[in-house]
Amino acid sequence: MIHVTLLSKALSVGAYLRKCELIAAHADIALTVLVPPSWGNAKPEKLLPQGYALRVIPIRLNGNFHLHHYPTLRAELARSKPNVLHIDEEPYNLATFLAFRAFHASLGNLTPPKCLFFSWQNLVRHYPLPFRWMEQFVLKHAAGAVVGNREAQQVWRGKGFAGPIQVIPQFGVDEQYFIPAPKTNDNAPFTIGYAGRLVSEKRVDLLIQALPALPAAHLLIVGSGPEEARLRTQASVLGVAERVEFRAHVSSMDMPTIYRSMHVLVLPSETRPNWKEQFGRVLIEAMACGVPVIGSNSGEIPQVIGDAGLIFPEGNGARLTDTLMLLQRDPARYKDLAQRGRARVLQHFTMQRVADATVDFYRKLSPQDHDFLR
Repeated sequence: MIHVTLLSKALSVGAYLRKCELIAAHADIALTVLVPPSWGNAKPEKLLPQGYALRVIPIRLNGNFHLHHYPTLRAELARSKPNVLHIDEEPYNLATFLAFRAFHASLGNLTPPKCLFFSWQNLVRHYPLPFRWMEQFVLKHAAGAVVGNREAQQVWRGKGFAGPIQVIPQFGVDEQYFIPAPKTNDNAPFTIGYAGRLVSEKRVDLLIQALPALPAAHLLIVGSGPEEARLRTQASVLGVAERVEFRAHVSSMDMPTIYRSMHVLVLPSETRPNWKEQFGRVLIEAMACGVPVIGSNSGEIPQVIGDAGLIFPEGNGARLTDTLMLLQRDPARYKDLAQRGRARVLQHFTMQRVADATVDFYRKLSPQDHDFLR
């Protein structure tokens, strides 16, 4: 039996606990999940564990990405006695460093520790002290790493981590909830959708820029951020404001309905010196709903989309406009991409796929514990 303790601030969101249920459904896994009451300014949610132990533990410096930590963690580890400690955090964060140190201290020299971290980091960054020391400690003592994209794997190899690394998205899609629906808007205007932060690197302005060449199209922008005022001004200057709808607040439970109101979802991200797209979760959610997707070639987007969507060169508004026109005018291509997108999600990006791949990695780290059960 492999006893796993998973520490994750992300799992304070109740919908994400589905992954834990699926991990715990494996007969050789005994799972304990540790979460803070909430993260940042989010309201605490009612968390209902099924098939595993869930403990809500205190957090200090809540909302501080680099410096938050858990003061009772050492006692929790003594209580759960894991074979594998999975820290759902970047290796340079204080919470990761303290968790690794606490785990090693609790085990002494009796058992080889099996600690692993999670990372989205797809750019090589060099951190100031003490974060550089914490990162070096974690890389030295980690038994393995889970990363959300292929470039993150390259980053940690380049920084000298020699242990096993598995590319697994942090969370998959619940394919029973994000589902296609019969289109009831066939007579509605062609609706281009965007969902996410309204920040300059997401290049939402390219979608507004495309509208004059697409006179029958509307644009639905779901999200908020510092770029909203500029985007509204741009739409007004281009004379398309009446065809652009902004929705700032949409609950996660309502997103499948929002996706199904779109004819296409676009993620036009543009790489910056300090950022590039790490995954693009909205892509797999839209694809699961049978909505064709278009993405730039920033970061992980092409690997997420594969052959189930369309790619354009980042920052190239003319190519994006041409791609939108192609999709709008080719019903056969549209239908094919809708089907391909759903199939790709079912093959690679469901909660079940993510949970199974995570369990397989636990077994790789603890082969003796797994073989003993068998």
